[in-house]
Amino acid sequence: MDITAFHLLAIAAIALLAALLSVVLFEPGLAYRIHGELPPCASHESRGLIAALVDSAVMPAMELEVLTDGQAFYPAQLRAIEEARHSIHLEAFVFHRSAIADRLLAAMAARARGGVKVRLIIDAIGSLPTPDSYFADLRRAGAEVAWYQPVRWHTLKRFNNRTHRELLVIDGATGFIGGAGVAAWWDDGGRTGAPWRDTMVCVHGPLASALQSSFAENWLESTGELLTMQQDFPFCRALLEPSAPAAAHGLVVTSAPSAGKATRARMLFQVLLASARRSISIASPYFLPDRSVLRELGAAVQRGVNVRIIVPGVLNNHPIARRASRRRYGALLRAGVQLHEYQPAMMHAKIMVVDQVWSVVGSTNFDNRSFGLNDEVNLAVQDPSLARRLEQAFESDLACCVNVSAALWRRSRWERVLAGAGALLERHQ
Repeated sequence: MDITAFHLLAIAAIALLAALLSVVLFEPGLAYRIHGELPPCASHESRGLIAALVDSAVMPAMELEVLTDGQAFYPAQLRAIEEARHSIHLEAFVFHRSAIADRLLAAMAARARGGVKVRLIIDAIGSLPTPDSYFADLRRAGAEVAWYQPVRWHTLKRFNNRTHRELLVIDGATGFIGGAGVAAWWDDGGRTGAPWRDTMVCVHGPLASALQSSFAENWLESTGELLTMQQDFPFCRALLEPSAPAAAHGLVVTSAPSAGKATRARMLFQVLLASARRSISIASPYFLPDRSVLRELGAAVQRGVNVRIIVPGVLNNHPIARRASRRRYGALLRAGVQLHEYQPAMMHAKIMVVDQVWSVVGSTNFDNRSFGLNDEVNLAVQDPSLARRLEQAFESDLACCVNVSAALWRRSRWERVLAGAGALLERHQ
């Protein structure tokens, strides 16, 4: 091959790589549109429609406990672990070396030595600072630890798919779901100062079995083992039968990217936003809504819905994500959306309450990574009581916020430049 031909081949290869990179960075997201009137949020029809769309069984929501911040949910998790009789299953995007991680590992090791099956799924990128040796004592006690999508030649094509699920299931009967992983951030704050603001919900009964199913999916992908022990699914019959009469009903919505870019999490959020008739309250650490969500929020305001959103203030662990989020403030404010920046610490709670009836708590952020790239899990509950508890916490958080006005939103030229540069990576943050 002569030099000219070699140069042409090299140029063609570079052009092909550039084209592929452009597709990855700039591929437009899926446009979500809803036509026609949706049933009221408090109706049976609303519950049935959502269940059908996200392919999830409706179950009675029993003994829901809202756990606000690490001083509440970590002790509750430790107590549940110490009382485990058959299995302890933990899945985390973030599991970092810390005092609270040491305590959880010690508690799980003690139960593993007592014959309890202990299994952990840890995301290889979300927990990149954590060495595999950190789990040596736990493994010696008889537990199993699997890394989700470790960096290997055969996983590179799926490198961008992470498990962002943060959950703990005890005996298939008690489950914890929310936005918090395991790190000093939620415990004593670590280097960040004040502990992060977050919320977990503890569930019992059939909903815990549904969380177990979410864990089992990623355990299979991480180890090749399919969990089929009856003790792991003590409420499996409830997953298959119609929901029994109950004051509250819920669904566990597992979400993973499909080849066509649609995800169940996104369908859940889009339908609930479009269903709102009175109020929408959202807390989100990384609020980067795309055009479809922006359009839905604006339409909600137009039909008289009170839309309030809490996002982090300057105490944000992802400065680029913060600037990308602030880039949308103008459109949101013009649409009539009320924006509030939380001041005391990093706001990491992922909560949505619609019409004081539907509540969503889980791992999903309002960004493309959660909606289109990650494995996520959310608890959606149709229950005014739970909605009221979460709204009360929302009101308390509002008292610690700065209301964002058009004047306050004015950005410096440097912030505009950085936000513009960050826009290139928004779909992958």
